Parts: sequence; structure tokens; C-alpha cells
Amino acid sequence: MARVGLTPDRLTRAGADMADEVGFDQVTVSALARRFDVKVASLYSHVRNSHDLKTHIALLALEELADRGSAALAGRSGKDALTALADVYRDYAHDHPGRYAAAQFRLTPDAAAASAGARHSQMTRAILRGYDLDEPDQTHAVRLLGSVFHGYVSLEQAGGFSHSAPDSQASWSRILDALDALLRNWPTTEAG
Repeated sequence: MARVGLTPDRLTRAGADMADEVGFDQVTVSALARRFDVKVASLYSHVRNSHDLKTHIALLALEELADRGSAALAGRSGKDALTALADVYRDYAHDHPGRYAAAQFRLTPDAAAASAGARHSQMTRAILRGYDLDEPDQTHAVRLLGSVFHGYVSLEQAGGFSHSAPDSQASWSRILDALDALLRNWPTTEAG
């Protein structure tokens, strides 16, 4: 008996849950069809293929992250805002490892333009206004923060910090202290 009520949203959310359970790379239309106990062909009216499914999961993850970031940043500035946004990314990666991986999925230019990705940049730029950075330094700082947040979280998820002291939370706190100090003392570029 075919399952009723399959929608693109329901399939996307089920795919996101599957990504958290077994890894984003393991999510396919056929694996999702098995989960719903339906034929693969019955899903093709909702998603074109596995790449399309992964794109939908990536868009969901970016939206969820942006919503969490916006809520965490409300009323904060400076180091407090920097720490809040950094913790959103780290906590999301711990709570939803597959979705976090999906948020790194390469989107087409059209999908990226329609995604919540721009909100992530806007949130980071909002934090940087508290540090009084002008362009192009603001863009450099956005890239630095994204690289540090993602790099640390990725290494931590892979177990890179689990076999040595101090614990990874202590290092995370010190790294955020160092980023705050760097942003407050951003090096100036000599003219011409």
C-alpha cells in the first residue's frame, strides 16, 4: 500500500533526519523511498533526483541555521554577539551533523541566491559593525570567521581534539577570545 501525504517538505525533512542519522553523503532518493516503504518512482513527482533532494536539505539547513543565528544575535553586540553566532554553528553541528554537512553543499547560483545563505553573511556583517571594519576588511573578516567556525567544528566532529588536553570547549573559548582581540585590533593597510 502506498503511503499518502508525501510532499516535497515532508521528504526534505525526512531526508534531513536521515542525514543526521547516517550522514549526508548516504542520503539518496532510493534510501528515502525505503524509509517510506514506497517505490522510488513515487518520489520523482516530489524530487527530481538525489542531487535535488540534497539541495532541498541544504536549503532547509541554511534556513534553520539562519533562524537560530538571528534569534541568538537579538540584542547582542561585540564579543557577546560573536560568541553567540559561533556557538549557534557549533551547537547546530553537534545536534544535527548531517544537516550541518548539508549546509556546506555546493548550490547552483540560482539556488544559492534563493537560499538563506545571504542571511548568514548579513548576520556576520552585523557583528562586524561593532568592530568598525570598512571594506574590503569586512569581507576579509567574514571569510576569516566562517573559516575558523567551520574548520574548528569540522575538526571537532572528526574527533581531532578528543585525545588531548585541554578539552575542546576550553580551546573554543580561547579561540573566540583571540578572534575578538583580532577584530578589535584589525591590522590597517598602508596606503599606496
